[in-house]
Amino acid sequence: MVADGHAVRRMLADPGFRRLLFCRLASQWADGLFQAGLAGAVLFNPERQADPLAIAGGFAVILVPYSVVGPFAGALLDRWDRRRLLIVANFLRVILVVLAAAADGFGLSNGPLYAAALLVMGTSRFIGAGLSAALPHVVEPRDLVTGNSMVATLASAAAAIGGATAFGLRNVLGAGNVGSAQVTAVAIVGALVSALFAAQFAAGVLGPDEVDEPSEAFVAVAKGMIDGGRAALRVPSVAAGFIALAAHRIAYGASLLVIVLLMKYTLHSHGMLRAGAGGLTEAVAAGAAGLVLAGFFTPGLVRRFGRPTVVSAGLVVAFIGLTAFGLPMTVPSLLAAAFVVTFCGQTVKLNVDAAIQRDVADQSRGRVFAVSDTVFNAAMVVGVAVVATIVPTNGQSPGVVIGTAAVYLIGLLGYVLVLRAHPNSPR
Repeated sequence: MVADGHAVRRMLADPGFRRLLFCRLASQWADGLFQAGLAGAVLFNPERQADPLAIAGGFAVILVPYSVVGPFAGALLDRWDRRRLLIVANFLRVILVVLAAAADGFGLSNGPLYAAALLVMGTSRFIGAGLSAALPHVVEPRDLVTGNSMVATLASAAAAIGGATAFGLRNVLGAGNVGSAQVTAVAIVGALVSALFAAQFAAGVLGPDEVDEPSEAFVAVAKGMIDGGRAALRVPSVAAGFIALAAHRIAYGASLLVIVLLMKYTLHSHGMLRAGAGGLTEAVAAGAAGLVLAGFFTPGLVRRFGRPTVVSAGLVVAFIGLTAFGLPMTVPSLLAAAFVVTFCGQTVKLNVDAAIQRDVADQSRGRVFAVSDTVFNAAMVVGVAVVATIVPTNGQSPGVVIGTAAVYLIGLLGYVLVLRAHPNSPR
């Protein structure tokens, strides 16, 4: 901890790191505000009808850029001046946020609103990837792990504050089309501040130092994803982990959609526990608690029981928790389900990341993480999309809950079979 404290002080004393940190925080605040504004516009706008397919579309708008744009971001960021990219992308985001706000304010259908929002999120993905790629240029190698952890934690907090800002502004400006548009438009403040901090860097300071990419971006992306997939398949612990991770994200996406529908159309407040938008906020808080506790307990569990046992137990407990707490369909039980599912899912994610870090060769590790990122987000979109076609609008479907929970058992079966087929693989 003393070393970490010294590292933090060293980094904060560097004006370049502070500049990049503020650039990241402003950008993440804008992202959190825009996403919360979009959620409010789709889910809790009395002038819009939010059926399961509309809600699924909203989730896809937020998640698809991480699966589709993410791989391209890596290839392009390794050939473009990142300072210029951060400035241009932030100004482009300002224009796109205005277009999305206009689509909302004029009461256009969800299609144009989603199209504009998809462009906003895609641009935000480029900015986030650019900031991550630039970090090693303002942090000493010995402080990189601490710097990554610090920036990621503060960025998550900034996004959460942005979301809270959106809900606060919603109470002031109103929940209709005009009020939602005004809330969403405020995100341009964060984008402009982010561009301002990026402009203070000299050209070329943030890299890339040299270009070592195929001449065509599509070739670079395709080759990287194919190589990453092959490298993952060659390592049983990683291939098995991808199965477990995909199962969790499918179930997580499906259960999240059910919770949204129940909170919006069916449930009523239960004392201090709220339904509606307040209930979703509390569900997010319960999930956040699960994430934090998983990060705290997982290392000790792995040291004591081993990675395969912890991953398997996480999938089993998620199945039990989703069934036990999901079927009653009350506000308290859904908050408990959100906590258990998120805790178990984060445990799986941490173990999959550890498997990639430990068992994959260094020259392939980045590409395998790119594949993992794509699987992580695409699987959730699949879960949301499938359930959106079968769940009733009020969310009351015990069959969907049981089927969603069963996905964890399918993931467990695939995970165990792959490991047993390679008994001498790293564990």
